[in-house]
Amino acid sequence: MSASVDVTSGTLAVPGARLYYELRGKGPLVAIVGAPMHSAPFAPLADLLAADHRVLTMDPRGHFGSVLDDPDADSSPRLRADDLARVIRHVDAGPAAVLGSSGGAVTALALLQDHQGLVRTVIAHEPPLAQLLDDREQQSVATEDTIATYVGGDTLGAVRKFLAGAGLVMPEEVFLQVFGGEKSPDEAASERFFYLHELRSTANWAPDLDALRATTARLVIGIGETSAGQFCDRTSRALASELKVEPMMFPGGHGGFMEDPAAFADRLRKAID
Repeated sequence: MSASVDVTSGTLAVPGARLYYELRGKGPLVAIVGAPMHSAPFAPLADLLAADHRVLTMDPRGHFGSVLDDPDADSSPRLRADDLARVIRHVDAGPAAVLGSSGGAVTALALLQDHQGLVRTVIAHEPPLAQLLDDREQQSVATEDTIATYVGGDTLGAVRKFLAGAGLVMPEEVFLQVFGGEKSPDEAASERFFYLHELRSTANWAPDLDALRATTARLVIGIGETSAGQFCDRTSRALASELKVEPMMFPGGHGGFMEDPAAFADRLRKAID
């Protein structure tokens, strides 16, 4: 985090959880959300945007600072969208431009469907919408296999299957560096919650295409410039085709906002403005 950027944090009690959020900067509100990604990996991007925007980031329910009353309660895109809507109302800075990344893009689409008055622009960056693909049944089987692998105790095997399904290729030594080390209690709890209580509902969620076509807010479908042929490239293009909109290309790949935050921020400003 840049030393020149002041960050204020807070928690908000919502049904079944206490949500952790952070605010930076001044100006029109931009909310940045992931699922299961929490607020910390978005910090470099948020710091850059805070130069001319008020930036909201948050931990999705069940991850890191957003603690559930019942750790075994399931999460869904519509529930996370309701959480985000409550935080936007709480900070009293909407309507917002919303960047959702990956599972967070699914959250952002659900927010657009259910809470249109809180949104002026949604940038859905690589939403994993398997239900829009012709091979949706095979995708569902693969999701269940990944979850079963995790439940069976093979956590690295589950990660391998998840990444393979997403088309994300990683050298073995890098994979072991990233995923093979000892996890903190928060990291282990977040991983467990994702596989047991979040992945299935996110992977099987289908957008209401009629509602998205009818929205008065602006919807931008973002795709990474280096994501060609990957699962989320396919799903994003399928959504764009259904809605008859042209996708906007963003620097990098599925995690482009981490690969080059400055270039990603520049492109995001164009999408917002």
